[in-house]
Amino acid sequence: MKITRQKHAKKHLGFFRNNFGVREPYQILLDGTFCQAALRGRIQLREQLPRYLMGETQLCTTRCVLKELETLGKDLYGAKLIAQKCQVRNCPHFKNSVSGSECLLSMVEDGNPHHYFVATQDQNLSMKVKKKPGIPLMFIIQNTIVLDKPSPKTIAFAKAVESGQLVSGQEKQSIKQLKEEQGLVKDPEQRRKKKRRKISGPNPLSCLKKKKKTQDTNSSASEKKRKRKRIRNRSTSKVLSEKQNAG
Repeated sequence: MKITRQKHAKKHLGFFRNNFGVREPYQILLDGTFCQAALRGRIQLREQLPRYLMGETQLCTTRCVLKELETLGKDLYGAKLIAQKCQVRNCPHFKNSVSGSECLLSMVEDGNPHHYFVATQDQNLSMKVKKKPGIPLMFIIQNTIVLDKPSPKTIAFAKAVESGQLVSGQEKQSIKQLKEEQGLVKDPEQRRKKKRRKISGPNPLSCLKKKKKTQDTNSSASEKKRKRKRIRNRSTSKVLSEKQNAG
């Protein structure tokens, strides 16, 4: 029975590896229900998962999952201890935490770029995961770990990519990298700098200074004119006084 399970796991892993770029170390996102099932079945996840998947694994979780387990109290204390030993991946819910299932779904959005596995016993979460292509799903049944077969959505997506109707996320990333290497895609920071340069105009402070200078020059010129008039008035008054004295 164990040999057949490993054969199925190897087949499913090969499918995800060839079509979606899944690779070692396999990053497995655990929720509270999976940790609780492992506790009840006395499953040593760190030992059994690498054996079952025949490769290096990383057990991961999120802050939202840990928060959810804390709020549920003593009944899930053992599951919380298992989750606390996992690597905590950054989720987008920094300020307000959400439910564990909602958080794990957000971690595999946009084509699952980090190639996460989702490990859960939540049937509702499992159905939502199956509707997204390229996400390996794991669960525990009869105290044994199982890697689920690719969902119909995943198989249909892989066939569409193979026929050229769609472009996989891995191909999109490689195309983007090639464009960046060829200089066809500009860095958004460079675009912002260019826009700022275009917007920049003459400094209004410099304009004010220029106006002050013109005002200063005008005032100095008017003062010079006044001085000249005073000098002329003085000279004419001298001439008149000399004539009167001569008469």
